[in-house]
Formats: sequence, C-alpha cells, structure tokens
Amino acid sequence: MIEISKKLLKIVGKTNFKYDLIGEGDRVLVGLSGGKDSLMLAHILNHRKRVTPFKFDFLAVTIDYGMGEDFTQLIAHCKAHEIPHEIIKTDIYETAQEKIRENSSFCSFFSRMRRGALYRVAQEKGFEKVALGHHLDDAAESFFMNFLYNGALRSMPPIYRAGNGLLVIRPLIMVRERQLIDAAAQNNLPLIGDEACPAMQFEVKMPHARAKTKALLHTLEEENNKLFVSLKAAFEHIHESTFLDAEKLNRK
Repeated sequence: MIEISKKLLKIVGKTNFKYDLIGEGDRVLVGLSGGKDSLMLAHILNHRKRVTPFKFDFLAVTIDYGMGEDFTQLIAHCKAHEIPHEIIKTDIYETAQEKIRENSSFCSFFSRMRRGALYRVAQEKGFEKVALGHHLDDAAESFFMNFLYNGALRSMPPIYRAGNGLLVIRPLIMVRERQLIDAAAQNNLPLIGDEACPAMQFEVKMPHARAKTKALLHTLEEENNKLFVSLKAAFEHIHESTFLDAEKLNRK
C-alpha cells in the first residue's frame, strides 16, 4: 500500500462530496495512462474504496495504441497493489498514419481517439462514469489557452455528461499538480512518460501552446503565490452577466 497524504485525500474527498462525483453503487472506469496523474488517481480511488461508507467499483483501463508499448511494469504494479486493471488494444496508431492530416493537431487527434476508446469500453462493460486524472493546473492551463488562443472563456468542469450519456468526472480537479508529483516521487511509482505518447513518433513540430501557457502561469505564480487560490475561487464564482454575451446580460 502506498502512502497518500491526508491533505491530498481530504481535497479529493471534499471534491467528491461537493460535486457528487462517486456515490453508492457507482461503477467507474478510470483512464490509466500510467503517468503520475492517472496512476495517483487509481491509487486514491483504491484507497477510498476501502475506507468510504458507501460501496462503489472501478476498473483502471489503459489504451494500447498499437505501436508496441511495454506495459509490463504498469501491469505488475497494479497487480501488486490490487488495482483492477485491463489493457485495451486498439489500432489508433495505424489509423493516425492513414487519417491525420498535415498541420493538424496530433495531440488533439490522439486525445479524441483515446477518449473514444475509453467511452466504448465503458459502455461495453456497463460503466456509467469515466474518471480522468485532470488536476487544477490542467484546468488553469485550459482556461488560459482558450482565453489567449481560442477566444473563449472555458475550462474543465469536475463533472459533465458526454454526448453518449456517460458521466465524465475529474476527482483530482482541486488538486495541484505538484502534490501529485510529490506523491508519485515519494512512493517511487513506475511512471510512463512522454515516450508512450504516439504523437512523439511522428516527425512533426509539436504544439507549444500548452508549454507556453504553463510557463506563463509559473511566472505569474512566482509573482503572486496566491495565484491558484484566486483562480480556484474565480472558477467557483462565475459572473456571466458581466461579459459581452448578449444572451447572458441582465436586462431586468
């Protein structure tokens, strides 16, 4: 059993209660890439399954893109820690070589394909919820990327219903990335890094928007160490009528 800080568990517990993410009788499919975020999510849910007063089930699923990935360590780790885990083989890598267009976003393409595979498995196996490992830093980066590059004010909700009817949940959405980095390092978790990203196998210029946004947030936080406290509060207090959307204006 790995060591998970009480603070980290408390944040996830509060998030679960506030947004009603996982409750009695739920069956949750967890997207497990093997990176720090998804692996810590699997461990946290495994812990909560043992200690929460309600019963729920989860299955960690790793998508095999079909490019010769080695999941030996991940499989052994999940088995050793009694994390229910399956590898789902796909032909996503082969499909990408045929369908992806030049100058299109490789990361977005693989993200959509991976998410589609997770949804398919969830529906086939009778899971009503899909849990993803996005954290507060991801939400902040998404917000600033949309704000700076896409002309939209949007981020990552803790829960939403996908078009296919599945509920997508983010139990770590109030957790800082550095907390997950520290937890993974302290427990010496066998992490899978960028080498498993299929987009890295193509000779293309990788998108830099996220890296630039992460660097921007790092600089802003150095100047204001309460930046993410403020961002979290802002995400919870949206004043739609103060923007230029004609449908949201308060005319009464």
